[in-house]
Amino acid sequence: MERCPQPIIAAIRGFALGGGLELALACDIRIAAEDAQLGLTEINLAIIPGGGGTQRLPRLVGRGKALEMILTGMRVPAAEALRIGLVERVVPVAELIPAAQTLARQIADKAPIALRYAKEAVVGGLGLPLADGIRLENDLATLLRTTEDRVEGAKAFVEKRKPKWTGK
Repeated sequence: MERCPQPIIAAIRGFALGGGLELALACDIRIAAEDAQLGLTEINLAIIPGGGGTQRLPRLVGRGKALEMILTGMRVPAAEALRIGLVERVVPVAELIPAAQTLARQIADKAPIALRYAKEAVVGGLGLPLADGIRLENDLATLLRTTEDRVEGAKAFVEKRKPKWTGK
């Protein structure tokens, strides 16, 4: 999912345990309903997360909290998930899908090529030393300067109108 050029939003309601949480961890942005419970509970079955959870969770919440969650099989309520950085937003149950759709529309209004490069810079840069990550960012920013969408964005700004993106 990290290689998908489009941003992926997880809307989490109820239980996101084991593989359910691992799927959400692979998404770019996570929104949880107030009733959500999240956890990597595999240890309770004498197994460990096998869908990337041991690698993705510490990158979001830190080593100690990830180990606590994985080694105890603890479930984290939505409010705690927000506090530790496991989700980006918590909303009432009835607002979960509308909130995810609103965010998706906000993102979809941006230039597709800029979205793709921004995601590539963040995801690709996470595994690199800082200097290499900055170099990746600069390379992608330079590529964007040559796109039709960049020209359209500047033109629309000057003309005070909404841009018409082409993805080129």
